[in-house]
Amino acid sequence: MNASFRCVRFLQTQLWLSGKTLTANRSLSFESSISLRNLYPSSSLKIKTPAPSEIPLPKGQRFSGYIPIDELQITASRSSGPGGQNVNKVSTKVDVRFRVDDAKWLDQELKDKIKANCQTRMTSDGYLFVTSDRTRSQQLNISNCLEKIREMIWKAEGPEVKELSEEDKALQLRRLETANRQRLLKKKMRSMDKQNRRQDF
Repeated sequence: MNASFRCVRFLQTQLWLSGKTLTANRSLSFESSISLRNLYPSSSLKIKTPAPSEIPLPKGQRFSGYIPIDELQITASRSSGPGGQNVNKVSTKVDVRFRVDDAKWLDQELKDKIKANCQTRMTSDGYLFVTSDRTRSQQLNISNCLEKIREMIWKAEGPEVKELSEEDKALQLRRLETANRQRLLKKKMRSMDKQNRRQDF
């Protein structure tokens, strides 16, 4: 009895020691050659969201693409269209709006251009609003709204479209008339071909 007890105790000790060595070996784990520490040796590997002042502006642009979420009013509602019970239970349609005059992240000239270009998207209180129910995910719809706002701002920031002179308008009108004449001539030729086919029978 005593010998069998010692044998069991010995086996338990051996398993415990092998477990200890196993954990010790695990702490010295293998590091791949494509691990972040090897790819970016000088980096601290700390993920950090840069401040608006730290984001470099693209050449010739005044808007970096950064939109502060805390300055936006985001509301969610039920979405229309297919989607089963998810549509009836989850508010996935998103409405994002912000007051253009109070936007500290835009300069005054850009605000004026946005107001002029996006009159159909402006409320009487001076809010620019965008809606999205593109997906069945609220977060993806918020992202889609932010992308729409960025596109509006970049479009307003771009060069102004020059108005055509009277000569250019007359030239465009002549080209349009010529194209219409050629289209009608081809149409008449096709019609004559069809009439000739009927007479053959």
